[in-house]
Amino acid sequence: MKITGKRYLDYSSFIKLHFGERVQKISLDIGFSCPNRDGSKGFGGCTYCNNNTFNPDYCEPQKSVKQQLEHGIEFFSRKGKNNKYLAYFQAYTNTYSDFESLKKLYDEALSVPKVVGLVIGTRPDCISKEIINYLDKLSKKYFISLEFGVESTNEKTLLEVNRCHTFEETKATYELCRNKGFHLGAHIILGLPGETKEDLLQHAFELSKLPIATLKLHHLQIVKNSVMAVQYNRNPEKLNLFTAEDYIEFIAEFISNIRPDIIIERFISEAPKDLLIAPKWGGLKNFEIVAKIDKLLVEKNTWQGKNYTN
Repeated sequence: MKITGKRYLDYSSFIKLHFGERVQKISLDIGFSCPNRDGSKGFGGCTYCNNNTFNPDYCEPQKSVKQQLEHGIEFFSRKGKNNKYLAYFQAYTNTYSDFESLKKLYDEALSVPKVVGLVIGTRPDCISKEIINYLDKLSKKYFISLEFGVESTNEKTLLEVNRCHTFEETKATYELCRNKGFHLGAHIILGLPGETKEDLLQHAFELSKLPIATLKLHHLQIVKNSVMAVQYNRNPEKLNLFTAEDYIEFIAEFISNIRPDIIIERFISEAPKDLLIAPKWGGLKNFEIVAKIDKLLVEKNTWQGKNYTN
């Protein structure tokens, strides 16, 4: 708490402490797919997913990794002073290829001036020991973060949203990565269909058992061109979406159950307005939501890990 000045460990403070300055992520799209899209495990993807919700304008898969990074660096250098960047392999499943192809892509990213590390988003069922060992090797020279989409710790939910992997697989993958030199992250969606408040709070305890350094949270959003958009159109009452006020209140309780040494990378992710169907929170920006969470934590005199039990 004393380090960050907040009632939780926040990511921007962690990065500034690690590098001594602000570091900007640059999102990349390398044109990969997912095993539950191409038929190796399933078709149609996760029911909530439209990957266009993640990609900034400069992020185009027809461009090389080097070109995307150079365009991103040019874009952010106009907005402020950044001397260091992280190459963020974000769209779809960024370890879903053979080892030599992945090695080439990661090496290409690290060859770009001012790029000081990699952030790789992927699925827990799409990683090999060969990739893990290579990332461990890279971590001796660069900042390396490997993020897994956990999405839910509830097996029934994972099946319902067509995730095509289990939470047991997720736990096994984290064990493979335990005690390596790179940072481990997790991503979870709060409010998936059928999950009760008790289920959601249970996520905090289950996530805290994993060897993760960082955690990304966001509420369920219904976006265009997703399977869930069709489901929502047919039966909106089956999806109990958070209001902004309820989400802020819930987050204050949720993080009190989170292991106190986990860095909270984000509380919220906002889908583009042209893709977002629901919920619409009256134009509240991400930083405004975070400010409201910070204020509520003070009012409730609670903090990350207050109710955590090992």
